[in-house]
Amino acid sequence: MIPWLDTDTPFPDVSQALTTDAPGLLAAGADLSPQRLLMAYRHGIFPWFSEGQPILWWSTDPRMVLHTAQFRISDSLKKTLRKVERSRQEGGRWQIRFDSAFEQVMRNCAAPRRDGPGTWISEEIIAGYGGLHRMGHAHSAEVWLDGELVGGAYGVCLGRMFYGESMFARVTDASKIALAYLVRFLHAHGVAMIDCQQETGHLASLGAAPIARSQFLAHLRNSIDLPQITEWAPIAPLGPDGVKLATDSTTAR
Repeated sequence: MIPWLDTDTPFPDVSQALTTDAPGLLAAGADLSPQRLLMAYRHGIFPWFSEGQPILWWSTDPRMVLHTAQFRISDSLKKTLRKVERSRQEGGRWQIRFDSAFEQVMRNCAAPRRDGPGTWISEEIIAGYGGLHRMGHAHSAEVWLDGELVGGAYGVCLGRMFYGESMFARVTDASKIALAYLVRFLHAHGVAMIDCQQETGHLASLGAAPIARSQFLAHLRNSIDLPQITEWAPIAPLGPDGVKLATDSTTAR
C-alpha cells in the first residue's frame, strides 16, 4: 500500500517505493504546483500517471540516465546536424532556439502520436511545468523549419542536474536534433547526467543506460546545489570537421 499525500504532506523516503506490481511507485496525491515538483526532483522523484488516475509519484530502481559524454550520434544524424548547423549560422530554413516556445513544445509533446494516443501531459502538468519555466527551472530546446516548430524537447534543471521529460518530432529526426543541441549545451556547462526516468529501446540507442537508484541519488545530491545555469543558448553539437564535441572538457557558466 502506498501513502496518500495531501498538499502539505512531505514525500516518503524513496526506499519505500514498491518493488513488485508497480516497481518504483512511491506515493499518490498532493498537487503539481511548481513547489511540489521542485521538492520531488530534489529527492529523485517524478510524477507519471494516466488520464483518470490520481497523481502518482515514482522513484524507479534502476534509473535510466544518459551521461552527456556518452550521447551517440549516428552517421546519418551527423549529416543532418551539419546541414542544420550550416542553416542556423546562415539564417536559413533551419533554426535552433532554446526557451522561445516552452508551452508550445509541451503541447506538441502532449498531442496524439501517429502510432498511438497522446501522452499523459495534461493541462495540470502544463501549468505546473510552465510555472517551473517562469522560475527558470524548466527549459525547452526547439527545432524550427521555415518558421514552424517541428521538433523539440523539454525538461527540468536544478543546479547542474537535468531531468528530461519529453520530446516530439513533426519531421524526421527533429527530436534527435533538439536533443543533440541540448546535450551539447548541458555538457559544455558541466551537466554530466540527464535523468531519463524509465528504460526504453529508443533512449538506449542514443546512449542511455540504467544505473542503480543509489548511484543516481548520490550524483543528484552532488549536482543540484551547484550554481544554476543562467544563459541558455544553442551550441553546435559537431565540430567543423563533423566530429562530435560532446566529449570535450569545455565548461562555461
